[in-house]
Amino acid sequence: MKQKLLLVAAVVFGLLVTYIDSRPTWDDTGITVLVLLIGSGIIGLLAQKRPWIFALAIGLWLPLWYILTRHDLSMFIVLAFPFIGVYAGWLLRLGLRKVRQAG
Repeated sequence: MKQKLLLVAAVVFGLLVTYIDSRPTWDDTGITVLVLLIGSGIIGLLAQKRPWIFALAIGLWLPLWYILTRHDLSMFIVLAFPFIGVYAGWLLRLGLRKVRQAG
């Protein structure tokens, strides 16, 4: 149940980032990337298994928006940031679990 709620949170987070980034007055790629990395890292830290699903749940919306509205296939590179964040958080979780078990 916890993982399903986390997946819903990941989708909502991804949609929120997409909404903000799609606004005509928003022009700060650096902040968008930073928010994607930090937010997906937190989701990855909480995810117990299958981190790739959470990365897609967060990161799929922004490239999809730009592909549908601007026909810009290069936006698929944006998927790298949620994957990096989720896997970093997930690996940190695994590392913390091993340290706790060893201690």
